[in-house]
Amino acid sequence: MPQQSSATTVKRFAALAGCALLLISCTSKPPQSLVTPLPSAKPPVAQNGEPVRGVWLTTVSRLDWPPISSVNASPNIRENMQKQALTDKLDKLKSLGVNTVFFQVKPDGTALWPSKILPWSDTLTGTIGEDPGYDPLQFMLDEAHKRGMKVHAWFNPYRVSTNTRPSTVAELNRTPSSVFVQHRDWIRTASDRFVLDPGIPAARDWITSIVAEVVTRYPVDGVQFDDYFYTETPGSALNDSQTFREYGQGFASKADWRRYNTQQLIAEVSRTIKQIKPNVEFGVSPAGVWRNRSHDPAGSDTRGAAAYDESYADTRQWVQQGLLDYIAPQIYWPFSRSAARYDVLAKWWADVVKPTNTRLYIGIAFYKVGEPSRNEPDWTVQGGVPELKKQLDLNDSVPQIQGTILFRENYLNAPQTQDAVSYLRSRWGS
Repeated sequence: MPQQSSATTVKRFAALAGCALLLISCTSKPPQSLVTPLPSAKPPVAQNGEPVRGVWLTTVSRLDWPPISSVNASPNIRENMQKQALTDKLDKLKSLGVNTVFFQVKPDGTALWPSKILPWSDTLTGTIGEDPGYDPLQFMLDEAHKRGMKVHAWFNPYRVSTNTRPSTVAELNRTPSSVFVQHRDWIRTASDRFVLDPGIPAARDWITSIVAEVVTRYPVDGVQFDDYFYTETPGSALNDSQTFREYGQGFASKADWRRYNTQQLIAEVSRTIKQIKPNVEFGVSPAGVWRNRSHDPAGSDTRGAAAYDESYADTRQWVQQGLLDYIAPQIYWPFSRSAARYDVLAKWWADVVKPTNTRLYIGIAFYKVGEPSRNEPDWTVQGGVPELKKQLDLNDSVPQIQGTILFRENYLNAPQTQDAVSYLRSRWGS
């Protein structure tokens, strides 16, 4: 039966990770304070090697790769088109001086490798569960490593689908290996998408088993989660009331319980990776604002959407507790955006990592370069080059900032970014 097969796979990879994951019980005493105390100071660890010069390569909805035109081609032509497109991208990234690719291997409830847990991604063939005829993750690793570039496997942990259309439901129901079929009781709707309920311990174990599968089987240099933990919109909130009644005993509020659930996932995945391959880095790329100072004296002097309050992710605490090798906050605003100034946030994060061993990379909004914006006009001044230069200069000048990641790859090919691309090549390229 599919249910038994999935359970067996989860157990297998849990065993690989070590049977004793030392998980905190879901009924453990919750944190006493909403404000995380600062740890005792520790000297920062000196890092060898060059700074990370990274790019996110997105596969959800084929935003960066594979080419949409490849999906309808015959299998042989499709494979060749997808491989050629990927090597072309890597060649360009190499010429720009990019040394790390954050490759989205789990865009939703599907995989870009031959998984024993997840079905094949429809991103590759147009059909969930259809074998593309090759292993995209292995191909990416081979080609990137051949070029001296590192690859971090980027996972979206909880998203099951990008919409809830009847056609999507029908396709998921036709896929026996889909979590939508295997564990229908874990599925909720939020932000007009199907998602896993983060409050269910078995669902967190299942996500951990997927990461374990990749780390065990592939020579990835790192693992990264994006910022999609609890994602809601006013018109499409996550209904986890029943889960809260079942697992939330002892918590003062649902918000505290939700943050605890996210913390449990991060802790479990962190331990599992280190038990399998200690040299594989684990990082998270959260929203740029942890908390605003108006809500918490430890927060940043900003007025933006806060990960702590809106995604239920206490990202600062993860750094302080040593759960992450690196954190890559998405600081997607220019210096002139008073509600969330780039320099204010970058320096705030530098202070957070300073007494810890967690490295800091900054995610910057390359997708905004050259795009007209009433609130952020700086992105169009001289092709966005002065703003980009200021951000990179700051990153290079602050010792705690050890890298920059561009969001996202295909914007390097956009007409409006070409002045900025030329600047990057002159600054980062060999």
